[in-house]
Amino acid sequence: MPDHSGAPLTIQRVQPYERRGIAVASSAIGPDGYIDDRYSAYFDDQVPGLSWSAVIEARSYVLIVEDPDAPMDQPFVHWLLWNIPGEATEIPAGLSRTEHPPELAGAVQGRNSGGTLGWHGTRPPEGHGVHHYHFQLFALTDPLDLPPKTTLNELVDVLKGQAIASGEVVGLYERKASGVADAPTEPAHGAARDAETGRGGLDEDDVDRHAPHNEDGSVKRRA
Repeated sequence: MPDHSGAPLTIQRVQPYERRGIAVASSAIGPDGYIDDRYSAYFDDQVPGLSWSAVIEARSYVLIVEDPDAPMDQPFVHWLLWNIPGEATEIPAGLSRTEHPPELAGAVQGRNSGGTLGWHGTRPPEGHGVHHYHFQLFALTDPLDLPPKTTLNELVDVLKGQAIASGEVVGLYERKASGVADAPTEPAHGAARDAETGRGGLDEDDVDRHAPHNEDGSVKRRA
């Protein structure tokens, strides 16, 4: 299996026939860009909420969440949701994991790559590094007549002909390897730091005390 998926995301495969973008946001994503633990399958696996800027012509919206960093041939699908009402500008947190969530009249929820309905919490392999979760939203000209068993590829084929606009927000999540400290290693100081960075002796009158120096104190020049 590959370390990361090499296949394109949905938003790269679908080109809306208008160039307007949709501004998408989620309170599940912190100021640092990371998704809170409560939305991870490692913890509470809560369903995140989402909000976006309205597209006046939209008759419905489609949400697709994918992780392209999963060690598999295709991005891992974390959420499929379509027929979100055209007048809606948000998906409430805690949305029911049912084919027809009652919180969004008329909406249809598909199966994620784990085989379950609705949101599949973030669950990158331990020690695999930071994963990027793309919350991709598409505005459509009409609702879709598709059953809950619809696959991502079948959904994408329809989006290619009906998408008016699109937008996304990306959240990050990482499951560090067991025993790895969260705090960064303290940098070396003084002579030890100078040796690590290739700096020679530094005099008080050096013009650039941050540049690598030769042993005589002169600034090293690139070849």
